[in-house]
Amino acid sequence: MLQDLIANGQTMRTVSLPRGRHRLHAMPTSAGYEIRDNELYDWDGRRRGQTPFTVLQHTISGSGRLRYENRNYRLGSGDTLLVLVPHNHRYWLEKGERWEYFWISMNGEEALRIHRLILAAAGPLLKLQQSTIDHLADCSLRLVRGATTPASASAVAYEAAMALYDDVFGSHAVAADRSAMQTVIDYIDANLEKPLPVSELAKVSGLSRAHFSRVFADSEGLPPAEFVLQQRMQRAAKLLTKAAFIPVKEVAIMSGFDDANYFSKAFRRTYGINPTEFRTTGMYAAVRSPGEEIRSTRAR
Repeated sequence: MLQDLIANGQTMRTVSLPRGRHRLHAMPTSAGYEIRDNELYDWDGRRRGQTPFTVLQHTISGSGRLRYENRNYRLGSGDTLLVLVPHNHRYWLEKGERWEYFWISMNGEEALRIHRLILAAAGPLLKLQQSTIDHLADCSLRLVRGATTPASASAVAYEAAMALYDDVFGSHAVAADRSAMQTVIDYIDANLEKPLPVSELAKVSGLSRAHFSRVFADSEGLPPAEFVLQQRMQRAAKLLTKAAFIPVKEVAIMSGFDDANYFSKAFRRTYGINPTEFRTTGMYAAVRSPGEEIRSTRAR
């Protein structure tokens, strides 16, 4: 379908159909396929009016630039841009660059809702499956060739929004997320003695921070920061009982705590006694899981 769109030639269609008595919840406003090779191509999301709409634009070849809030991106072949207008973003073409792409713009309450969900979970730069790209290209081509009634145009826009939704939140994405979570867990285990902010773990997973936090909690039953604390407590408990020659202060450092006093307080909250008492009584043998102990401590 992508090749069919390209073969159709460079074109752009503004979708302007008579409005019926009822507002439709997904409505295309424009669609097309273009190749740009000059720096005059420049869109600022704060200067396109106040009527909300979204732009879904897939890079076929070449490259373009995106500044989304305070972060800069370079979009290459295979990258898909999703932005909401009005919003603090800008996408443009640098001098000497070439950008080949197709796009669909749409508005409507449901289209905006779905796209906001995707932006919150995955950010403005998407890596889609080839089947999804072909599906979106087909939607763009059908709009370019003409959707003659508001309902038929709305159906194509809604189909495109749902294809994007399935790619980001569908079953294949869940499997990929679970694999990414194991990568994160391995990273945590290998770096417990170092700071492990959620932003760093999200980067390891390849997901946006918001999406990562949600998927990690769904997968492991704890938010990332609590999971890291649980793993630190488990390491500390093992070191205290299995390596009695290591001073408590050193155990704290090896478990990721620079402040021995904070370590002691965190340890007491988890196991009910301080690290020295824990080592003396050999309590670790009676503790089956730090996660279980955290929950029982909270219940007291």
